[in-house]
Amino acid sequence: MSEQHEAIWAALPEGLEPEGYPLRRAFLLEHVDPGPPAPTVLDVGCGEGWFSEALREAGADPVAVDVAAEALRRAERRVPGLVTRLWAHDEPLPLDDNSVDVVWAGEVIEHVADIAPWLSELRRVLKPRGTLLLTTPHVGRAALLGAALSKRRFAERFEPRSDHVHFLAPSTLGPLLDDLGFDVAEMTLAGGRPLARETILVRAVRA
Repeated sequence: MSEQHEAIWAALPEGLEPEGYPLRRAFLLEHVDPGPPAPTVLDVGCGEGWFSEALREAGADPVAVDVAAEALRRAERRVPGLVTRLWAHDEPLPLDDNSVDVVWAGEVIEHVADIAPWLSELRRVLKPRGTLLLTTPHVGRAALLGAALSKRRFAERFEPRSDHVHFLAPSTLGPLLDDLGFDVAEMTLAGGRPLARETILVRAVRA
């Protein structure tokens, strides 16, 4: 799998803004208290480090992890001095228990083959009552209907060569987080049209 991720990153031009970046950046920074002391924020699936850069500028102390070494190299160039860790999802996170204040996982969970152990690792490294901030594409009934009405949007959403392996809605994501030791404090839909929102925004607390 790591070879696949490295190939994906090698094919991507450097400097591409993450999809939905303004919306997701605003959600992230709204829920990160810059301190002092500066909170430690784990940027899961950091990519080129756009969100780590925003966190650093806001006064937080980001730690960036990704499955691809090329992504981490780009993140280190974007954010000099950034602490980075390579993480294969079938292995433990290379961080201590109860070591971060916030976990940020923007548009990552839908790529993870085995979600339960992945979420358990995020919970393990969070401090008690630490915050999980998560975004993922919305695939609820209205979103599906909206996609179905547009052949282009439907094809994009369900492209068979996509690396999305899960399609989530609040009705499935909420119980999953509850089962794995998180108290969901906030779950909202954003982006797209009022009856066909495209993104789920989640704030949860380690129970």
